[in-house]
Amino acid sequence: MINSPYIRKPASVQSVMLQVLLALVPGIAAYVWFFGAGILVQLAIASAAALAGEAAMLAIRGKPKALFLTDLSAIVTAWLIALTFPPIAPWWLTVTGTLLAVVIVKQLYGGLGQNPFNPAMAAFCLMIVAYPALMSQWPAAGQLDFKTQLDLIFGGARQVDAITGATPLDALRTALRSAASTDSELHGLRASQLMDGPAFGALGGKGGEWVALGYLLGGLWLIQRRIITWHIPAAFCGALFVTAGLLWGLRPEGFASPLFHLASGGAMLGAFFILTDPVSGATTARGKLLFAAGAAVLTYVIRAFGAYPDGIAFATLLMNILVPIIDMKTQAPVFGHKKD
Repeated sequence: MINSPYIRKPASVQSVMLQVLLALVPGIAAYVWFFGAGILVQLAIASAAALAGEAAMLAIRGKPKALFLTDLSAIVTAWLIALTFPPIAPWWLTVTGTLLAVVIVKQLYGGLGQNPFNPAMAAFCLMIVAYPALMSQWPAAGQLDFKTQLDLIFGGARQVDAITGATPLDALRTALRSAASTDSELHGLRASQLMDGPAFGALGGKGGEWVALGYLLGGLWLIQRRIITWHIPAAFCGALFVTAGLLWGLRPEGFASPLFHLASGGAMLGAFFILTDPVSGATTARGKLLFAAGAAVLTYVIRAFGAYPDGIAFATLLMNILVPIIDMKTQAPVFGHKKD
């Protein structure tokens, strides 16, 4: 029998990032199955742009390129960008967003471990503000074949209304607001009664709920591997469930159910892969709980009352701003000293 203390072998950055990439594979596989292989093209475009931008900045800064280009951190950022951008986004939009994330948000702040904001979410926010129409073109499950997706990615004609529909979050929010109108034939209907269109599945968006399940499985594997801790995913999912549940319980004809919010949009990706970023997120145990719960409440507020259908990216950046004070106020007292 081996007695304590137990000493764990320190994991390299490359090993950690590789496991994060592997954990994303179930969600990506579901993405390809339901929405087509265009997402694989976006992953390749973002990865190439991330490595090129990282290499250029490392050369300018006089840093060893081989060491940092092989740590896979740039690839993780690239994949998160590709998975949060529309799968039919034009190639230059993906490249621009990726370069902004790697060059400005990461490298100009000092590189890996120095950036105060999540690079992928900063890129998403910048692009959706600058190009709201292009960032809102999401095809329904099975709507576009691979050739059409390639044409759209690399410069084909973009007849938006003919090829895309609203995301499930946006579609249900619009339907709920219409149902709340006294002169609407939908007046008084619950969210569950409005989820009968082609965009909806059993809990969330058609196909999207299976992608969320893939991210959930990958995230649980990361917890089992001790790459991340349970604090942020549990606090985010719990706070989102409670917040959505309170308003849904009070007025089901005006708000979606908590299960819909968990199964739709970027909830699972945010809970396990975005908010758990060890650089821009909180680091103390209590701080992680506060950080994730705050992000969940902000996400719901933006979804239910804001101008954007999903609020993960904006919520992440807003909570990134609060990380220093959250960590400072949640530090455990030094052994032998009383807490102030």
